[in-house]
Amino acid sequence: MALPARISIATLGVSDLARSTRFYLALGWELAAGSSSEISFFRTAGGVLALYPFDLLAKDAMLPVSRAQGFGGVTLAINVERPEDVQPGLDVAKLAGATILKPAMKAEWGGVSGYFADPDGYPWEVVWAPNSKFKPDGSLDVS
Repeated sequence: MALPARISIATLGVSDLARSTRFYLALGWELAAGSSSEISFFRTAGGVLALYPFDLLAKDAMLPVSRAQGFGGVTLAINVERPEDVQPGLDVAKLAGATILKPAMKAEWGGVSGYFADPDGYPWEVVWAPNSKFKPDGSLDVS
């Protein structure tokens, strides 16, 4: 059996589920009906973002509960259709309570990119890439 090449759900371990849920709602994202007081689900184009208490997520994965400081080796990205959409996307995140890590700027590879951190410090990139194509459902077409 081969394991399917897909990312169905990206789960972020959060320190305060209610605060993080409010943050993503403030970005304009819709809370999915399957959410509860114990977990929040947001549908995205191509997958689901889940928010779950950090300690419980570590326990579920059988990992030590540790909140090491610094870069964790993971970023998440929101690709946008136009270069002029990057800064307004960062502005929406800031109004929702994000910390801007990097303002929108021209990238050496030809795109435009900026970063924000959500309330738990997870880094999100808002990015426009010159050759990006989107499917009708809004998901990125990398074919």
